[in-house]
Amino acid sequence: QVQLVESGGGLVQAGGSLRLSCAASGRPLSAFVMGWFRQAPGKERELVAAISPSGATTYYADSVKGRFTISRDVAKNTGYLQMNSLRPEDTAVYYCAADYSLVVHTTPSTYNSWGQGTQVTVSS
Repeated sequence: QVQLVESGGGLVQAGGSLRLSCAASGRPLSAFVMGWFRQAPGKERELVAAISPSGATTYYADSVKGRFTISRDVAKNTGYLQMNSLRPEDTAVYYCAADYSLVVHTTPSTYNSWGQGTQVTVSS
């Protein structure tokens, strides 16, 4: 089982940037897909970005393409979500998650392990 701990959330003005980190332990990054989800109040949890175990394949939701970048540091066993040009509608709790199937899926139910979440608030 992989354990995931997010950090880096906070309050930022519209147009600003934040970088979220997800420190993994228990399995190497090459053993799972890392996904970043977000959930706003009253809305379903949605996948915003994911990266394959090899790092060769990435996925982005249409709403964040061109603004968010997923990456990872294998040596640190840590994944990142760089968020630029933030908008008020990006406000949500952001979670990193691990999918052991090795295939990028967009549905939360396919992910096996979850972090505790970190709040991102974008003010207008």
